[in-house]
Amino acid sequence: MDFPRALRDRRTRRQLSQLDLALRAGTTQRYLSFIESGRSVPGRNMVVRLAESLELPLRDRNELLLAAGYAPAYPESPLDDPALAPVRTAIDHVLRGHLPYPALVVDRGGDLIAANTAFDLITEGAAAELVGPGRNVYRLALHPEGLAPRIGNLAEWARHILARLGHLADLRAELAAYVPELEPSAGALGFAVPLRLRSSYGELRLMTTVTTFATAVDVTLAELKLEAFLPADEATAEALAAAGRASSSGQAPGNM
Repeated sequence: MDFPRALRDRRTRRQLSQLDLALRAGTTQRYLSFIESGRSVPGRNMVVRLAESLELPLRDRNELLLAAGYAPAYPESPLDDPALAPVRTAIDHVLRGHLPYPALVVDRGGDLIAANTAFDLITEGAAAELVGPGRNVYRLALHPEGLAPRIGNLAEWARHILARLGHLADLRAELAAYVPELEPSAGALGFAVPLRLRSSYGELRLMTTVTTFATAVDVTLAELKLEAFLPADEATAEALAAAGRASSSGQAPGNM
């Protein structure tokens, strides 16, 4: 992709005028117009400033630099790189600290990086080929051999999952074929869409939160997401606590 078109496309997707972006980047509308028309070639620092002003993800910033003919500014390290050892330690600490509630870490494509032991309650009964590190958690959630048969509000939860897959068109198309028509719920959803999941400890009603590394300057780190499940009612909190105690003592799970 040529740089003028790449810049213009990203600007229009963010619904910014040339003047808005120019003010953010500390330049003039005239100069930005020349860049987007191909009449001026920006320096590397200007490309970085424009990418920052557009609040692009680090991967997109690198792509914009490449389109302009410059080397990427942000490294993309493998997660097992020694430089990311503090990150792995932090992830382990957060996952353990969230117990007895389930939590997991996924990459940009939704592939599982790590999960705590409470996540086993979420995945119980799912086909083995859908579970574990490197497996896609979105596919796990909606596949007929994954969590789907146990989700009490599959249509609502599927909408929540599919809305997050705009950058993964092929996966979104696959998963959309697994779920029922996405009709709105007849009842009020309240302040958040809960996951209603049947488990060996009864039905769980779970909310989710997503955490990212806000100050990351490495592409891999910036794209990691930590998703934590929280009880939406007291019964779920008690069930998760009971499951945690049973897991620690090696007891069998409760009754469905």
